[in-house]
Amino acid sequence: MSLPDVLVVGGGIVGAACALELAREGHRVEVLERGFTGCGTTATAMGHIIVLHDSQAQFRLTRWSQELWSALADELPGEVEVDRCGCIWIASEESQMDWVRDKAALYRSHGIEVEVLDSLGLAQAEPSLRPNLAGGLRMREDLVLYPPAAARWLVQRAVDAGATIRTGVSVRRVSGAGATLDDGSTRAAGCVVDAAGTKALELLPEPIPGLQFRPRKGHLAITDRGPRRCWHQLAEIGYLASAHTHAQTSVAFNVQPRRTGQVLVGSSRQYDRHDTRVEPEILARMLRRAIEFIPALAEMRVTRTWTGLRPATDDRLPLIGPVPGHSGLYLATGHEGLGITTSLGTGRLIADMVAGRSSAIDPAPYRLDRCLEPQA
Repeated sequence: MSLPDVLVVGGGIVGAACALELAREGHRVEVLERGFTGCGTTATAMGHIIVLHDSQAQFRLTRWSQELWSALADELPGEVEVDRCGCIWIASEESQMDWVRDKAALYRSHGIEVEVLDSLGLAQAEPSLRPNLAGGLRMREDLVLYPPAAARWLVQRAVDAGATIRTGVSVRRVSGAGATLDDGSTRAAGCVVDAAGTKALELLPEPIPGLQFRPRKGHLAITDRGPRRCWHQLAEIGYLASAHTHAQTSVAFNVQPRRTGQVLVGSSRQYDRHDTRVEPEILARMLRRAIEFIPALAEMRVTRTWTGLRPATDDRLPLIGPVPGHSGLYLATGHEGLGITTSLGTGRLIADMVAGRSSAIDPAPYRLDRCLEPQA
């Protein structure tokens, strides 16, 4: 077996995107995945391709990545379930309409198509919502997809471009020269991209002071098939408020229509949790919140519930770039709830870094050295 130019550790959607971009440039790429493609955090995500503007850096990466996904959408096969449904951020009360109008002006200044909905406009766009909501912000360019199928498609495109993938392979340690596997064997490579999600920092050759993230647990539930209850990705503005706090536990309304006629229901946030068991109390709070906004959801049966762990950094930006002190080793993790959206942008950034060239956006805000503790 010939040695790869680049070893990508992790076959989730971020690793898949990195592998595809590197393979397209002619690198001999090998992906190592302990399970199967898209089986980890990717399989526990909603798949909302979203633009957010909590910071300029977040906006640039999410907007660029959304544009990349939109350009790919017509190529994606049916099993990826792409739906250009858009998203509505819901204002429950009039005081939140100031946020709606401010964000609308901001997004329009960046050329993003948005629409401010008053109470009547919101009811017309989403008849199943409870009455007397203040309005909302419709993001017309948001789309949704099924993340595991998207990851499989990206990996297959990488394979078509010459990459190889090895599944059922557990990695114990990485370096800039390769990886040590759990069975004690090694796999050498010209450079390594560590895209192992919540396990990524554990694989580094040594702890790096200041380089850290917190696991964030989230619950999801999906209903049976039935009459369509929503036509957009729907989320309350309070969802963004919960995203801005590091409170240990929060729940907010966030639902997604599926092309199957099902409804995917979120969302919860629990920081510093390492177990993946479903917690009935959190799940019940989440479902009650969804029914408060869409009462007809009470008529649907939940067929499956699950949780996932997402790596969250303190500044809510991913860790993308070379690992200081370890030539040839790159990290691509820390995306928290934006890994599906920003996977394509992350892949482009990693490929540009490996090639030593500039990128379409400034990579500095995502590089690891922003987190490092100053040396004495």
